[in-house]
Amino acid sequence: MTEPTPAGQTPRRPTKGQRTRASILDSAAELFSKSGFHAVSIRDIAAHAGLTHAGLLHHFPGKESLLIKVLGRRDRVDAQLLFAPGVEERPEELLGIVVGFVWRNMQTPGLVGLYVKISGEAADPEHPAHDYFVQRYRLLRERLTQAFTALFAQADPPLAHAPELVAGQLLGLMDGLQTQWLLEPDAVDMHASVVAFVRQLGLTIDLAPKEPNDAA
Repeated sequence: MTEPTPAGQTPRRPTKGQRTRASILDSAAELFSKSGFHAVSIRDIAAHAGLTHAGLLHHFPGKESLLIKVLGRRDRVDAQLLFAPGVEERPEELLGIVVGFVWRNMQTPGLVGLYVKISGEAADPEHPAHDYFVQRYRLLRERLTQAFTALFAQADPPLAHAPELVAGQLLGLMDGLQTQWLLEPDAVDMHASVVAFVRQLGLTIDLAPKEPNDAA
């Protein structure tokens, strides 16, 4: 996500170094999503990006740092939405943002494949992305638990679900659907399945398909 350019100012073009770093991250994301973290070398990524091994290391110190940067690019955008001012006091909007991530992911199979492959590998405590995924799931569970706690209490009559359990169930559903969707995209509608889950809880808030950036 880029910040809007102030009125009257020409958008600033990225520097050569910024363009090179973006190309490296694009190459790393593509190769990691195809082959996983362990099967890809720094030389593979450098060659894919049209650089020498030394040229890549001028921008990134190693494969581990590249992986974390790749995983964090979209998370920075997501975090801006999840922690936008006032969102915590609007549980309908917070849940809508998370469901919006599902719709957005259906447009980006490469990144979905990367998350599925790397998150499976990262179950190993020695994997460089292990702590990243632990923190990511912990954060999402906390935010969703807050939202479900408020939404269940607001319902008339109040809904007798355990918010923390429902938060974990929703994340588990989202992850499982991603695998099914990657295998057979025409047969699995991730967004519709997640909306159906929310409806089965007794919640009737608006979860119409939309990009996360529109979930204001």
